[in-house]
This record gives sequence, structure tokens and C-alpha cells, in this order.
Amino acid sequence: MSRLSLPQPLPLEFPLRSVPEDRVSVQEFPHRRLRITIDHEPLQGITPEMLLSWFSHIGETMQYAGRTVPRYRAWHPLDHIHWELKRSAPGGGAAEGARFRIVEAMGRDERFYIDSVDRVEKLDLTGIRLVMRIAGVMFFQLEHTWSRGDNCTHYTSVMDIGARSALALPINAYLRSRVFVPGMDRAWIRHNVEEVGLFEHLLPSLYPAASPR
Repeated sequence: MSRLSLPQPLPLEFPLRSVPEDRVSVQEFPHRRLRITIDHEPLQGITPEMLLSWFSHIGETMQYAGRTVPRYRAWHPLDHIHWELKRSAPGGGAAEGARFRIVEAMGRDERFYIDSVDRVEKLDLTGIRLVMRIAGVMFFQLEHTWSRGDNCTHYTSVMDIGARSALALPINAYLRSRVFVPGMDRAWIRHNVEEVGLFEHLLPSLYPAASPR
């Protein structure tokens, strides 16, 4: 895949959340494994149905800043570059079994550029899980889990990098030094907090009938 250039940012129509440090953890495990957990501030006025529909239709467009743009670009107007359905789900579309290509640069910093193709191993009313496997072994997993609250949705993000086996150490080390490079953990935390927070502003206009009463 050819490297995609960072496009001009879209206008920032809504405020970005700041990182709630007391709701974030970064854990190092044996064999260069890494886990990042973010317990996001609750998403007010958002339902699990809205989130499921968003990820199921993420390849579509929406009205943003007075024009029609890809939903993925609106989701983070500064950092997101491109989303592509590399392979449809067995039943068609963006569902369990599909493969998503995700291209972004956290903080608009070329050092933190990611272009990955991940398999959707779960997508339902409780969350989405994206996984990258090598020879059947999981080396990357990003799971967003959500649950219904009182006029809100609780949302947690957990990223795991590296396989558990000691035999995976060389690949884990490569991922930590050449793909998920030093400093990217903090850049991703800020990026993820910002994009998740924007759901409060983007989803009610897309799904007004689904807004909690």
C-alpha cells in the first residue's frame, strides 16, 4: 500500500476533550507487551445503538462544517487520513469478519503515522474489537467496550500490543520500536480521548430519533 499524505485538516467545529489522567493506565508486561486502558468520561446523550450504527456505516459520508465529508475524517478532523473497507464481512459490509484499513497520524505528527489493516472480530451492541494476527497469533488488539447508562454510554478502550509467548519477543520488539514507536502511547491516548469525545457532537445529528429521552 502506498503511503498516503496527511491532508489539510477539516475545521474543528467542536471542542476536544482533554486527557483524564486518573482514568488512563499504561502497563508493561513481559516480552515487550504493552497494554493501554482508557476509561472515558461517559458520553452524554449517546446510546449503544448509535455507536453500533456508526461503526457499521463508518465508510459513508456526513454533513460537516457545511459540506459533505467522509465520516471517518469528521470523527477526528485533524488526525484522520483515510478509512477503507479492505474486505467485506461474510454477510457483506462493515460487520464482524470484515477487514478495516485505518490511516491516521496522531497529533498530525508524521512520527506517529499508522496505516494498518485489522480484522473486525466483534461488532455488536457491546462494542467493537479489531485484531491483527500473524500465523494465527494475535499481536495487536484494540477493543472498545460500551454499556448503557442513565442518558449516557460508558465507553472503555483497551489496546494490547504484542503476543504473550516468549517466542514472540522479536516481533514484539519490532512492533514497539518500528510500528508503535516510543512516544506513540501518549499520542494515541490523547487522540483516542479526543475522537471518542467527539461522538457527543457527531452522533445526535446523525441519529436524532435514537437519542435517549
